[in-house]
Order: sequence, then structure tokens, then C-alpha cells
Amino acid sequence: MTYLLIGVLNLGLAILVGWGLIDAATRPAAAFVAAGKLTKPIWLGILGASLALTLLGFGSIFGIFGIIVAVASIVYLVDVRPAVREMRPGNGPYG
Repeated sequence: MTYLLIGVLNLGLAILVGWGLIDAATRPAAAFVAAGKLTKPIWLGILGASLALTLLGFGSIFGIFGIIVAVASIVYLVDVRPAVREMRPGNGPYG
């Protein structure tokens, strides 16, 4: 039962990272700069490496890499994503 719970949590972490990676890939690169965040290639690298760690089994939710992966994903989804979403053509320095 414990292994099942850990497996479900790891799957949830992989989905969280994948969501962040897909979202970052679909946003315009200029929006990251306009929002004052790290550039799009840096975020794609961070999230891509996080997804690779998770899928290869190094990003177990209870290990040090899993914590790093979770923090990177949460920072992107809670801080970067909302700021980048606000940068639309015609809004602020992006437009």
C-alpha cells in the first residue's frame, strides 16, 4: 500500500512538471523578459531537467531531487506563470 501511495505521488509530480514544461513552451519568449523573470530557455531547461529526473526515477517525491523538482515546478506555476500570462500584446512593456 505504501508503494502505491508513493507511486501516485511520483506520478502527480511528473504531471505537475509536465504541465509546467508544456505551459512554458507555449508562452512567447519576450513575455518572460517583460515580466522580469528568467528567460524562456532557462525555464525550459529547468523544467526539462526536472521532468527527466522524475521520469528516470531520481525525482522521487521523498528524495532530495524530488524536493528540488517539486520546488522548481511550484515556483514556475505559482510565480512565473501568472506573471508571464499577464504579458499580452498591448499590455505593458511586452506590447
